[in-house]
Amino acid sequence: MRAPAEINQFEAQLLAHGIVLVKYWVHITRDEQLRRFRARQTSAYKRWKLTDEDWRNRKQWPAYELAVNDMIERTSTGPAPWTLVEANDKYFARLKVLTTVCERLEADVR
Repeated sequence: MRAPAEINQFEAQLLAHGIVLVKYWVHITRDEQLRRFRARQTSAYKRWKLTDEDWRNRKQWPAYELAVNDMIERTSTGPAPWTLVEANDKYFARLKVLTTVCERLEADVR
């Protein structure tokens, strides 16, 4: 329970020193994760990315989902908000990340 307060304090220190802080949560659905896992299993050059631990962690999806929601709620602040990135479509996700970082940098330069 102490972590969110410490995270917010640390981020406030970064901002006070002029750091441009952009935070992303890149989200895919459970179905999309399964599709990607299966694709990696069949790809010789991507198979190394998938481990037994990935499959074990996947079984904990509901617990991770609750933890993520709590973390975002407690650590998204006015000066350091989270940007939630819908990432089932990789092209859309990359575009949103790049657009957001450009907007934040432009706003902080002014």
